[in-house]
Amino acid sequence: MKNAPWSLYQLFLLVVRHGGLSGAADESGLSPATVGRHMLDLEKRLGRALFRRSQRGYRLTQDGEKLFAMLREAEGSLRRVADWQGEASAPTLVRLAIGTWNAFLISQHINDIQPPGDRVRLQFVVGEQRASLAHRENHIGIRSFRPEETNLAARRLCAVAYAPFGAKNAPASQLERWVAVSQDEAVSDYLRYPHRQRARAIAITASRPRSMLDLVEAGAGIAVLPCFIGDTNQRLERAGAIIDELTHEQWLVLHDDDRHQREIRKIADRLARFMKARQQLYAGKRSEADL
Repeated sequence: MKNAPWSLYQLFLLVVRHGGLSGAADESGLSPATVGRHMLDLEKRLGRALFRRSQRGYRLTQDGEKLFAMLREAEGSLRRVADWQGEASAPTLVRLAIGTWNAFLISQHINDIQPPGDRVRLQFVVGEQRASLAHRENHIGIRSFRPEETNLAARRLCAVAYAPFGAKNAPASQLERWVAVSQDEAVSDYLRYPHRQRARAIAITASRPRSMLDLVEAGAGIAVLPCFIGDTNQRLERAGAIIDELTHEQWLVLHDDDRHQREIRKIADRLARFMKARQQLYAGKRSEADL
């Protein structure tokens, strides 16, 4: 058994987070075949099977889950060292773990969160998975439920409503077709809804939620979207009522050790003000033009 270099562990983390070789290859600059060989090498060095490989992607074994948990903690520690090293001269790095649609809306108003001249370097960590903060992997997260971890502080923001949306003036035939993410990527209730309720009507699936919006705008069918996205899009209109069972709260979450740091707290406070000012928009009761 040989010691594995940290670079192999970093590549392992990319494969896990992307669910396979292609995404890890794109981010690392290596070919998928090379990434695959490196993962086999890592398994050989550790003497453990880390993945269950299939055409649908790479899934972790029990040993892979254990390694992933340990590496996340180590990665958090290394990031804190890097943050501490750069504190004296560089802008403060603030990592924000955020879902696809909040990232979409906030990006359109980024100066409200990070005004010009701010001594903060904001890093968006965008994804549908639960925001990870327990080991300080990120500084701030937006979650759809109150955290259970005892080392996290939470602030309730607002409720989020969802409805089906289609292209304006679309023919009835298009409104009978549904657009959804693939079942493997349906990690949230609103993404699972079409598979539970409209499975036979799904005409197109995509690997990421953002692509649903592009497809609906193009008239490919209807999709379940947050009201704060669909209601602010001039090319879309509701194709049905709000789906009450999908409505949930949003929580702003920080690690206890980070929430008193000045720059992190500043970004968190701005986010809270931004989202609370749009409570009616998030709840599907007003358009952003009404604000």
